[in-house]
Amino acid sequence: IKEWEEVLRNSKTVLWNGPVGVFEMAAFANGTNRIAEILADITSKGVFTLVGGGDSVAAVTQMGFANKVSYVSTGGGAMLEYLEGIELPGIAAIRE
Repeated sequence: IKEWEEVLRNSKTVLWNGPVGVFEMAAFANGTNRIAEILADITSKGVFTLVGGGDSVAAVTQMGFANKVSYVSTGGGAMLEYLEGIELPGIAAIRE
């Protein structure tokens, strides 16, 4: 986590998709919690932070950080496809 923290703190934009460990179990939640804490801190310093995917959103919500990041997206797979440039049917329908 220390190595990731350095990278995160030197970033201008962060996309997080997927928890670090089994956050639902207290014994394995430390990594996910620490990443969420770091994201909340760097967001307050102007970094754009996007948390994507149902599990990641559930983790930051459970840990009280959902309102401390820039944006949360429950559609992790769709979000990643959109970022890859794949046209999503719902967006295509709106454009038509």
